[in-house]
Amino acid sequence: MSYYFAKTIVSEFDTAILHIKDELQKEGFGVVSEIDLKTTFKNKLDTDFRPYTILGACSPKHAFKAIATEDKIGTMLPCNVLVQEVGKGEVEVAAIDPVASMMAVENNEISDLADEIRKKLKKVIDNL
Repeated sequence: MSYYFAKTIVSEFDTAILHIKDELQKEGFGVVSEIDLKTTFKNKLDTDFRPYTILGACSPKHAFKAIATEDKIGTMLPCNVLVQEVGKGEVEVAAIDPVASMMAVENNEISDLADEIRKKLKKVIDNL
């Protein structure tokens, strides 16, 4: 089992970020964090790097249910969505597979919830 699912789209990087955020919102996710590693690597390491951003996606309804079920599950939240430029006008979008990441949690309620989130994130990727 892979720990992520991905798709490459034809788009400018900044446009792709906006489109991904829209698709996440349609599935009930908000972006609670945005990490721009291109800028971070330039500022901290003086190294040039391709556009590479990690979006922390969270569905408040599902996060609440997960935390109410397993109070340490917050160590595995939010769901990360990676956006990286892979070529001129090509952007790869990859999302964590929550089923794979939650396998260590031996709780059927969490497994069911992870499966539900997986379907939503997969739909986001498929709709790009």
